[in-house]
Amino acid sequence: MVLRNFVVFEGGDGTGTSTQLSLLKQRTELLRDGPEFFFTFEPTNGPIGQLIRRSLHGDPPLQGETIARLFSADRNEHLYGAGGIVELCEKNILVVSDRYVLSSLVYQGLVCKTDLPDRLNADFPYPELVLYFDVEPEMADRRLASRDKKDAYEKLDFQIQVHRRYRELLPRYTAQGSRLIRINAALSIEEVAQEVWRALQNLPILGG
Repeated sequence: MVLRNFVVFEGGDGTGTSTQLSLLKQRTELLRDGPEFFFTFEPTNGPIGQLIRRSLHGDPPLQGETIARLFSADRNEHLYGAGGIVELCEKNILVVSDRYVLSSLVYQGLVCKTDLPDRLNADFPYPELVLYFDVEPEMADRRLASRDKKDAYEKLDFQIQVHRRYRELLPRYTAQGSRLIRINAALSIEEVAQEVWRALQNLPILGG
């Protein structure tokens, strides 16, 4: 099932998804007309999401399969909990999320090396639109160099695998009815922001 009014930003670490979500939020706050927006991210700030974030820094150290299950549980609450994504989309609110199922299929799929992430996420709806932030892993790694503390996934050799896996899995979403737009994340922050805004203009809720 495709969930209308649901947009997802996807890409490896250092591709700028979080930055662009913040810039888009600022932009929409200046709009006088049009639909209401809601901005969110995964893992969430809920109790399960906070546990995931700590575990990715080794506190506590958890097995990859456990983390995959936690992501799925966090996502279920994110979607179906009170005031969650599904409820908002049904109210004709445009929901934009930094990361969603594809991140689990890519990251936890690489870590678990089994079909567990696929099984855990099989029943979740597909987004109406996926914006894939595409940049070579080496450039993304240089961007990450300024971070004081990196999580378990923010290593170049792993991110090279992430980049390859995204490209393998993206066709699955278009096959299920999601629209996919690749964003050239190697451009400047301002140029990427313009690409993001142009992509959103094609959504029916925005008159596209």
